[in-house]
Amino acid sequence: MSDDRRDVLIRAEDLARNPGAYTILDATVSFPKPRFDGDYRPESGLADWERAHIPGSLYADLLGDFSAVDANLHFTRPAPDRLADALASLGVTPDAEIVVYDQGTNTWSARLWWMLRNIGIAARVLDGGLARWTALGLPVETGAGELRAATDRWAQPADRGLWRDRDAVLAISAGHAPGTLVCALDPEQFAGTATTRYSRRGHIPRSLNLPAKSLLDDGLLRPDEAVSAEAEGVLAEVERPVVLYCGGGVSACLVALALVRAGFDDLAVYDGSLEEWTADPALPMVTTVPSGDREGDT
Repeated sequence: MSDDRRDVLIRAEDLARNPGAYTILDATVSFPKPRFDGDYRPESGLADWERAHIPGSLYADLLGDFSAVDANLHFTRPAPDRLADALASLGVTPDAEIVVYDQGTNTWSARLWWMLRNIGIAARVLDGGLARWTALGLPVETGAGELRAATDRWAQPADRGLWRDRDAVLAISAGHAPGTLVCALDPEQFAGTATTRYSRRGHIPRSLNLPAKSLLDDGLLRPDEAVSAEAEGVLAEVERPVVLYCGGGVSACLVALALVRAGFDDLAVYDGSLEEWTADPALPMVTTVPSGDREGDT
């Protein structure tokens, strides 16, 4: 457990009291459910933001400026200096108090929060996002909004090492390096019994399963005690670090958000996740046969 207990969430009620004190970023991505295996269709959430957003908020495009240049994978994290430049281009200053939200269930905002955390920015996630905001009858804006002038280029940000790459994950999976792999996808996706967006079904060998959805209650993060109990059932006495992954390195960040808030430490996220892993047929995947206890590699 970590002693760094600064609250990584903010409630809609608290944000609404003084929204002008914060720089508010909407990280929404449109991501339809897969119709068949390999059906991967993420789209920018800019149109969603223009239809309705928290007044004064800015749109942070996780598929555009807030991703790596010329990456082969979706949602690839940008280099620290590119991330800082993306913030500056929106008019975000280095001393800003940043709140991130989305129009889903904290998943996209958690992704941006983890990216910012990796370069030392202690942003906060609006718990429940726009859905919670509007459920309370709080105001929204439509349209493109007023652009801010870009700020000066930020100083070179530090990289805190909160990400892992494929080679690091392969070493853990093969037992050649310390650590524990934890998949944030639903149990059916983990087992390989549900349609997947990725090239092959199942999970990385020697992984455990802590579904991101199990840490939510009606779109809000469950209380710390409930998160701790759920996590301890999976992570009790496991080898550290805990490396979280999912399909595209997004839901894993939601698990990271919940675990950090509950006091867990020594966490990292596999950025490429199953989109990268399943694309290489030389890398094994494990599936669980529904009618029995056998597992097979694919």
